[in-house]
Amino acid sequence: MKTRMLALAALLLSSPVLADECDNASTQSQLNSCTAGQYQAADKKLNQTFQAALKRSTPPQAAMLKKAQQSWITLRDSDCAFVSSGVEGGSAQPMVQNQCLTDKTNEREAWLASLLQCGEGDLSCPLPPGH
Repeated sequence: MKTRMLALAALLLSSPVLADECDNASTQSQLNSCTAGQYQAADKKLNQTFQAALKRSTPPQAAMLKKAQQSWITLRDSDCAFVSSGVEGGSAQPMVQNQCLTDKTNEREAWLASLLQCGEGDLSCPLPPGH
């Protein structure tokens, strides 16, 4: 189990995001705090992009987008609980959980941002083009 946790921690620490922002962390507590900050920053950016998508949406679309976002949050949280279950109760669990939340949140933000870039006549895009 220790070997698996060390391998997982090494894999996570090799991530470019962690290497850039958490390279000065020297304790598990610092890594946990750093990855929590990364998740908070990703969540803030996601919320800004989500609000921009809501503003571009028609009222019926806004209701659907809100429902989809709530469903996505449930899925993200469940996925990350599963991912971090391998280190449950260990000191690395918050780091593993936070990194998962950050990765999934960044993916969702990028997808929502792509909806804001659609051009006129793009039938694959549900949102009307920006003005």
